[in-house]
Amino acid sequence: MPTITLDHAIAAPAYDYLVVGAGFAGSVLAERLCAGLGLRVLLIDRREHIGGNAYDHLDAAGVLVHRYGPHIFHTNAQRIVDYLSRFTEWRPYEHRVLAQVDEHLVPIPINLTTLNTLYGLDMDEAQAAGFLAQRAEPVIPLRTSEDVVVNQIGRELYEKFFRGYTRKQWGLDPSELDKSVTSRIPTRTNRDDRYFTDSFQMMPLHGYTAMFERMLEQAGIDVLLSSDFKQVRDLVHYRQLVYCGPVDEYFEHCYGKLPYRSLRFVHETHDVECFQPVAVVNYPAPHVPYTRITEYKHLTGQTHPRTSISYEYPCAEGDPYYPIPRAENTELYRRYKALADQTPGVTFLGRLGTYKYYNMDQVVGQALALYQRIAREAGVEAEAYVSEAG
Repeated sequence: MPTITLDHAIAAPAYDYLVVGAGFAGSVLAERLCAGLGLRVLLIDRREHIGGNAYDHLDAAGVLVHRYGPHIFHTNAQRIVDYLSRFTEWRPYEHRVLAQVDEHLVPIPINLTTLNTLYGLDMDEAQAAGFLAQRAEPVIPLRTSEDVVVNQIGRELYEKFFRGYTRKQWGLDPSELDKSVTSRIPTRTNRDDRYFTDSFQMMPLHGYTAMFERMLEQAGIDVLLSSDFKQVRDLVHYRQLVYCGPVDEYFEHCYGKLPYRSLRFVHETHDVECFQPVAVVNYPAPHVPYTRITEYKHLTGQTHPRTSISYEYPCAEGDPYYPIPRAENTELYRRYKALADQTPGVTFLGRLGTYKYYNMDQVVGQALALYQRIAREAGVEAEAYVSEAG
């Protein structure tokens, strides 16, 4: 996929759209605007690559790794799969995660195997349900992430699996976080050890970057990398702007910064074929400084005599990854959204543009829904897509 220079972009005739951010939101929209409506699009990104946080590449050892941590594709939406399948073949993959707890590696989300292993029992499903019910501590109403877990499985398992991990991940105690954080994680009394239960679970056969390259290899899309929006905005001619960066940054933090958690990755290569039994092992214990270790060959299916892993360290500073789900942050975003709604010629899209954590399929759905809206306004009958972002 060829890229252009800033001089080329400046000299080009006016683009129909400038799209800021070459991750899922920006790339999907750029592809649709070009292929579906015949529009000219300039897609820019401040990083030196496309794909956003889903970017993968061969490391120095020749192992395919995800630079920004593991990205596992899963969805219940056939239409999202159909759309992305235009640009990739798939490798079936069901994600399984283990947690290091009390000297055991046990499945997470908690299931029957987890409970039997930790407590040296041989329960069946009904007994496990009773076991958890005895330990649950009813909390009414459910307000925080701590409330959700303690209400469901009690304080002992909350302390073992959730409190330390959550405090590392968010820099806050679960009692300070919205209930949505831990509501995403189920507890099972059967032996289902899949992390996700979606109808479609797979990985792009040749990686995410290859999928993005095919998505963007159209004559009507120019890709400009290593370029900040502030650097480009007054130099390039365009009619409409879609901004997939942080909404507060666009408005120069006029109401203050929206809080995010960031991540730091330490990548290593080891002279063994396999480092751990599954792609991801979580480390909930508070004395372990990282939250998880990822071994990428489990995800990609690559055969290689060596293996590459990454340690994941959540942190307060760095690239924005996760909006911090607290009531005061939601209220601050509402102020920015009101300002965004009053800004003509600009549409905000994606996780950072709408300050909400979306899975990859949801971001694709959000971008396709925006494309539909643009097509309708242009009087063009677009393919029917369903937004998975709500």
